Amino acid sequence: MWWSIFSVVDLEYGKFSEDNKEYIITRPDTPTPWINYLGNSEYCAMISNTAGGFSFHIDPRNRRITRYRYNNMPTDRPGRYIYIRDSKTGECWSPTWQPTLSKLDGYECRHGLGYTKFTSSISGIEAKVTYFVPPDSNVEIWVLTLKNTSLSQDRWLKVFSYCEFCLWEAPRDQNDLQSIQFLGISRFNNNAVLYHFFDESTGFAFFASSEKICSYDCNRESFIGKYRDESNPEAVEIGECFRSEAVGGNPIAATASSVSLEPLEEKTIIYVLGVSQDKSEIDSLIREFTDKENVEKEFQKLRDHWESFLSKVNTKTEDLDFDAMVNVWNQYQCRITFDWSRYVSFYETGIGRGMGFRDCAQDVVGVVHAFPQRVRQRITSLAKNQFQDGHVYHIYFPLTGEGGFPYYVKKDMQFFSDDHLWLIPSVTEYIKETGDTSILEEKVEFVDGPPATIYEHMQKSIEFCKSMLGKHDLPLLGTADWNDPLSLPGPNNAAESVFAAMLLHKSLTEMSEVSSQTGRGTESTTYKKLAKKTRNHLNKVAWDGDWFIRAFDDSGSPLGSKECKEGKIYLNAQSWSILSGVASHERGIKSMDAVKENLDTKYGLILLKPAYSRYYKEIGALSSYAPGLKENASIWSHANAWAIIAECMLGRGDQAYEYYKKLAPPSKNGMASIHQAEPYVYAQTIAGIDHSAFGMARQSWLTGTAAWMLKAATNWILGARPQYHGLLVDPCIPSSWRSFRMTRQFRGATYDIKFSNPLGISKGIEAIHVDDKLFENNLLPTFSDGKTHKISITMG
Repeated sequence: MWWSIFSVVDLEYGKFSEDNKEYIITRPDTPTPWINYLGNSEYCAMISNTAGGFSFHIDPRNRRITRYRYNNMPTDRPGRYIYIRDSKTGECWSPTWQPTLSKLDGYECRHGLGYTKFTSSISGIEAKVTYFVPPDSNVEIWVLTLKNTSLSQDRWLKVFSYCEFCLWEAPRDQNDLQSIQFLGISRFNNNAVLYHFFDESTGFAFFASSEKICSYDCNRESFIGKYRDESNPEAVEIGECFRSEAVGGNPIAATASSVSLEPLEEKTIIYVLGVSQDKSEIDSLIREFTDKENVEKEFQKLRDHWESFLSKVNTKTEDLDFDAMVNVWNQYQCRITFDWSRYVSFYETGIGRGMGFRDCAQDVVGVVHAFPQRVRQRITSLAKNQFQDGHVYHIYFPLTGEGGFPYYVKKDMQFFSDDHLWLIPSVTEYIKETGDTSILEEKVEFVDGPPATIYEHMQKSIEFCKSMLGKHDLPLLGTADWNDPLSLPGPNNAAESVFAAMLLHKSLTEMSEVSSQTGRGTESTTYKKLAKKTRNHLNKVAWDGDWFIRAFDDSGSPLGSKECKEGKIYLNAQSWSILSGVASHERGIKSMDAVKENLDTKYGLILLKPAYSRYYKEIGALSSYAPGLKENASIWSHANAWAIIAECMLGRGDQAYEYYKKLAPPSKNGMASIHQAEPYVYAQTIAGIDHSAFGMARQSWLTGTAAWMLKAATNWILGARPQYHGLLVDPCIPSSWRSFRMTRQFRGATYDIKFSNPLGISKGIEAIHVDDKLFENNLLPTFSDGKTHKISITMG
């Protein structure tokens, strides 16, 4: 291929656009598929830099529209494909490179905010393809523009489109072939393909074109041909579809249209793929979304939607990569992660995992500033997954509302020690952002009982945790805590989590504060006393001399202790001792110094050290991973965000920023062949120093890293933190920054904050002026007046 001339050392695959709102991929053979999410919170289309991927409606498990074959060879298929055939020479190619893998003369893929654009050229034909999902409709649009770049030669082309329908229910589509292969129907009528089950109550999918369709196929085997694949369909090879229908089997939508181009002439074809429960509305949807003028309006509406979403927080610092992440890509990833949790990606199949309770509860911190009403709805949805005793379902499915537990749940311990506690900070973050305490009085049913207020649900979370304590008077681990494979199995079901105890302390302090703010003085005092008792107890039983231990196993032996042969120190027990308020400043410094000494690498902080070199039955699933992979001492990006916040809380801005920069996606742009995952979004895990592929990233996009990194950057490095009665400003920056600016919308007003740092310090404020008047403290008032207020802050 033409791009193979580059050496591995010099390998680069793309860059950010000048306005940072697109990532431009300049060669298609990326180390892994580099993807984008196109969607509107109901209709979602995942697309790679070579047009691989699939679509679903609301739920990828129960309403999957098109197919995708995970962990497949050839990789990243099928997808949303266009084939172009020269009617004179018979030459065939795809403008997205896949699936034909033709040697293109030029290639570019631009992943933008809710859209992906391809531009390619070959043999005098330039093709541009834009894929996007309108903000308010359950369709996706493919806009193909072809140009004859010749000055003198006419061109006659045949243009084919292809997508492969999934038989709605993804698990059955893959595992129940003896039955489901006989249910689907796909037929062509009135210039469109209509797909549905014989039982039409499941709804309809449709595919249509703005161009006259001269031939079609609705059956995969007819279009592709025997012993072929998407790279060389028989229909494309001969230049004509077979006009097949599917009654059972594998339904598809493949179309062919003839296009003639005079020299320098351009022509546009618009394709629309969508779903509808109502068959009668499909014709109007097709007319609406194959109309060029309307499609252009919908695309502008999409651009305006994302412009509005990103407008709530904006920074201008001395670090352009920092600004690119905070202003665009980190916020964008937060929105995608909020919509789909850890449910469906190019790593998560969207079948078994569902929406995670703890995941969703944490994801709200990355978007609550942008659309608080959606966050409120999410919180109430989570509360519906709580039982009367306070424990919660670990996962739930958005289409059916069904809750459940993963396959590895312990039969006699069907709970996770941290899940229920995450409800509390999600609620308090919402109230601090909005000032809306009415959420506490909203009533939501328990899984197994009558409605209760959100405040009562929060209380139940505390009560359950306090009712499930082990012999060290710490929360029982249950199936696990935040670290899912840290299962610590044993006959006694007696393992205890120090992490969950720290989260309990944080939750108790949040409950005390929110109770005080809402006139619940008795409850506030009770929670404050419980917090103090928990803090003192943790410092007594979990302090190991230089750092905090991580847990106690089923036999009562500590993990993350100097006594351990492997797994002597764990990252989260150190960062959370500070985030939770358990550690004194002295112990916090000591703990994070131990993190720096033991866990730091050139690509980020590993989760634990030493890695487990073999399987330990008393450790469980965590030790089943190879050293350096996943939770066995990989660089877990989510946990790195907590370490950054911890360093800011200790006032060590340079150290916090060093950790931030190591994880920042733009830092991976020059090492794409090592990192492999997308260099514009965070990945969940990066292979640790104990593994031969040190630096290799996996599980990109859907990770709690997104929300916590945005929180680390905006709330702690830049230091603008919502409080119950205002916006606290308390930056902790790299000492090299001399000035920076932040614009933050908060409760109906815009805070335009300019910082100066003449002394080159990391933390501390000498003077604050609000609208040119000296202000006496760093808790900025709540204006709520729709105006922009000028804030000037001098550090010192």
